[in-house]
Amino acid sequence: MPVSKDHLFNRPLQLTLSALLVATLMPVAVASAAECNDNGALSPGYCDKNGDLVADTPTDPDKVVSPDTLVFAYTPVTDPSIYGDIWAPFIEHVEEVTGKDVRFFAVQSNAAQIEAMRSGRLHIAGFSTGPTPFAVNLAGAVPFAIMGTDDGSFGYKLQLYTQKDSGIDSIEDLKGKRVAHTSPTSNSGNQAPRALFPKEGIVPDEDYEVVYSGSHDQSILGVAAGDYDAAPVASEVVDRMIDRGVIDPSNLKIVYESKSFPTTSYTYAHNLDPKLADKIEEAFMTFELEGTALGKEFSGVTKFVPITYKEDWEVIRDIQEANGVTYTKENIK
Repeated sequence: MPVSKDHLFNRPLQLTLSALLVATLMPVAVASAAECNDNGALSPGYCDKNGDLVADTPTDPDKVVSPDTLVFAYTPVTDPSIYGDIWAPFIEHVEEVTGKDVRFFAVQSNAAQIEAMRSGRLHIAGFSTGPTPFAVNLAGAVPFAIMGTDDGSFGYKLQLYTQKDSGIDSIEDLKGKRVAHTSPTSNSGNQAPRALFPKEGIVPDEDYEVVYSGSHDQSILGVAAGDYDAAPVASEVVDRMIDRGVIDPSNLKIVYESKSFPTTSYTYAHNLDPKLADKIEEAFMTFELEGTALGKEFSGVTKFVPITYKEDWEVIRDIQEANGVTYTKENIK
């Protein structure tokens, strides 16, 4: 019995990156170390001759790919089925602009998403803020877009949430508490607190117990349920959960808020045919978020705006450097 495209959109592909992708798998495109004078933090095999900190397109035409089916994955979320539906109109738009078949892949972890792009099985992806440098350096991801507003602005904040009647009124009150961080590679959920909180007189793991929840959703839900005393989370995630009625903000309070960070980066694999990469960028930049399910889910933004990894992720790289982060496969959590 044939399966309609609508059915595929309504049910995100819960793949092990095998069945659907077998026909479109391409070998990993890497360059020999001898071809690169300096690849910076990029893994061996990637080149960065123009100094933009991302992997160059391979110079060997045999290593440049243009798959018939493009696979797109959004950052791991608690309920991927919701996002399969939300991204459906956008995916259709990408198909129209690129002339390619496009499939949505629901990833289960940052590590799986990065490995999928590294191995050539994922072509377009939205990586969370903290994992983006890992995707760039380990998988050859090329960030080019971010959700923003008509004036080109974008960003989110680290917010420290606790229950309204918790007795925690400042960062100093976290001493001796059980605090949910999201995952080791997360920016606002772990890296930023570890870099910023000591300046406020509190050191994670020393002054309070760190418990990894696995996601921003789980952190804030855990605070609401009383499983955790507090949690640093991304403001944009909480805003979406409030809009969906998942949590009641009247039972919560914010006791700390950071300056703005960049949000999810939208990337393509470095070894895509440059003409195809240009079409992918065109698809993002010509898609209007307003009036769509995607725009409703990501309230406060109206379109995709262009970015550069070198400039717009500098603050994130600085935070990770302050935490002694190295971009290795073993450090992806």
